[in-house]
Amino acid sequence: MTDTWLQRWNNRYSEKGFAYGTEPNVYLKEQLDKLTPGKILFGAEGEGRNAVYAAKMGWHVSAFDISIEGKNKALKLAAENNVSIDYSVGQLPHLDFGDEEFDVIALIYAHFPPNIKSSYHRLLDTKLKKGGLVIFEAFGKKHLGYRDKNPSIGGPSDSALLFSTDELKSDFKNYKALELVEKEIELNEGLYHIGKGSVVRFLGQKL
Repeated sequence: MTDTWLQRWNNRYSEKGFAYGTEPNVYLKEQLDKLTPGKILFGAEGEGRNAVYAAKMGWHVSAFDISIEGKNKALKLAAENNVSIDYSVGQLPHLDFGDEEFDVIALIYAHFPPNIKSSYHRLLDTKLKKGGLVIFEAFGKKHLGYRDKNPSIGGPSDSALLFSTDELKSDFKNYKALELVEKEIELNEGLYHIGKGSVVRFLGQKL
């Protein structure tokens, strides 16, 4: 992971206000609201909007990101909502999460660099209990067309950073796909996800 990548996210999260808002992602909220709270891990969690929502719902929340600025915002948001989250800063292989520790792993716009994203998915799999769930939403391969028409929708401009359903099938082979689809949705998340985009949604249960 390059210094340029790290600096990009520190710059974004050091801006005034919350880049993607303070409300949880719609898909994540829909899924969590169906579940009994347990232990959940958020990858590339940024400013903490999703982690804080889970904590408010009674989940024991862990999260990680490479950005210290993201962590600072997340802890501020958690304090404002009278909840606590365990937030680590660093690259996943160097972080101390236990094997089969979590009931849910949430990856919401976790666009890891292309050279590591599949290895991160496979490492995260080892942290999930059997029967546990992966909740995933991120921009899909069709998204570039939406981004060209409306830059306000955000998302990567490099197709290698986008996802396909086949990629998710490959990375999470030992899962039952309760949902796996690329679809058009309307986003209204802070300053950087506004408008129609194409996302991949994956709800997978570990076998």
